[in-house]
Amino acid sequence: MIKLSKILNGVAISQTVGVIERDIHAICFDSRKVITKDLFVAIRGINTDGHLFIDKAIAYGATTVVCEVLPDSINDHVTYLQVEDAANALGIMASNFYGKPSNRLRLVGVTGTNGKTTVATLLHKLFMELGFNVGLLSTVQNQINDKIIAATHTTPDPIALNKLMAEMADNGCDYCFMEVSSHAVVQQRIKGLTFVGGVFTNLTHDHLDFHKTFNAYLKAKKAFFDGLSKSAFALTNIDDRNGLVMLQNTVAYKKTYGLKNIADYRGKVIENHFNGMLMNIDGKEVWTKLIGGFNAYNLLAAYSVAVLLEQDSMRVLTVLSRLSGAEGRFDAQVAPNGVVGIVDYAHTPDAVKNVLQTISGLRKGKEHIITVLGCGGDRDKTKRPEMASVAAQLSDKVIITSDNPRGEDPHAIINDMEKGVPKDRKRNVFAITDRYEAIKAAIHLAQPRDIVLIAGKGHEKYQEIMGQRKPFDDKAILNDLFKELNE
Repeated sequence: MIKLSKILNGVAISQTVGVIERDIHAICFDSRKVITKDLFVAIRGINTDGHLFIDKAIAYGATTVVCEVLPDSINDHVTYLQVEDAANALGIMASNFYGKPSNRLRLVGVTGTNGKTTVATLLHKLFMELGFNVGLLSTVQNQINDKIIAATHTTPDPIALNKLMAEMADNGCDYCFMEVSSHAVVQQRIKGLTFVGGVFTNLTHDHLDFHKTFNAYLKAKKAFFDGLSKSAFALTNIDDRNGLVMLQNTVAYKKTYGLKNIADYRGKVIENHFNGMLMNIDGKEVWTKLIGGFNAYNLLAAYSVAVLLEQDSMRVLTVLSRLSGAEGRFDAQVAPNGVVGIVDYAHTPDAVKNVLQTISGLRKGKEHIITVLGCGGDRDKTKRPEMASVAAQLSDKVIITSDNPRGEDPHAIINDMEKGVPKDRKRNVFAITDRYEAIKAAIHLAQPRDIVLIAGKGHEKYQEIMGQRKPFDDKAILNDLFKELNE
């Protein structure tokens, strides 16, 4: 139990009804999870409004309610706290409830459209190898040192986030590296956290179903940097056209990294192969297991953060040369007959372009590129034709299929994608709705040394169809199909 007055430290309260001196068992914003002596926060969401469930939360045992509008009917046994922004208050209260865990370790946030997972994962692995206790909050998984905790969101809700971070601090973690999604910034899930640094990777077309406009998406990313303190660093990719925009209003000290423009931390790709890449970073050559220009940026970002956190640059490069990337990010396998299969999470037009351009650059002869690609349902529809267009232009053959259709008809999603295929590429593009059959067809079409890209789902172990998640693993399926080729 924690005193309510302690939880409210830093929360702007416009009106109080009832007593402040209460003991609080837990904070909840889902009325179904409320039990006796809980504090219920009425959050206005996309699909529903928590204010509609205040009475239900009280019936389940809530003794304190934080809300933006006081209910018409007041329960004399309950404390009501009116705030201007309940989501903002939730972030601060969650941090207070768990003892401000972000102040007990050094927290670095990574934001951008692509590369967040790889940069955060590389940093986690790097600092573990450097001998520190380290936490990770990522799309693929959360970690406290080697202990893996399943991830449900790119950035968890404030309660789960602070609870995880408190566990990291209690386990002696020196650092935590976390992905910061644009949703998390807008929904104030990171409110109340103290960052020692922020990293920007890049900004391309994504999540317009939520943000509506690209400008709103950009502002969401920028707000993360606007909120950094003077003692924090703000590190940006200077080669991205929005890289410097991110730093315009931040009071944090500004640093840049890049492959093309003059930057504080500079890199250059010297050689690129299927088994690794030779780079020059800050004047020193390093061989890495990661492949492709987009991974060159990810490696450079991780290196820059480590140096900003006062680690020895040579030791950092030595460790980076040994590290692999995140699961499902340019994850390559080679079949017994020489066919190369690559599983990648690319689910934006820019990411699909980056991956296919990397593959094209790695071709030694006349190998064909066969791409299996789908788009998620109930998400940004405008990127569907763009993704299909990019895939059709940069592949020899494309099989359009299902990703996670969620609540949508998969045929309708495929129709949206097909509208983007250029006329002169249509003969090379066909659709197979069943994702397993699409992958199987691609493997059977491939000749020795051809390259099959399976894009969109990366690390995911499920396929979501009409609200149900069924086991589905692109990487495992690819591995099984490759084994069959040897039988």
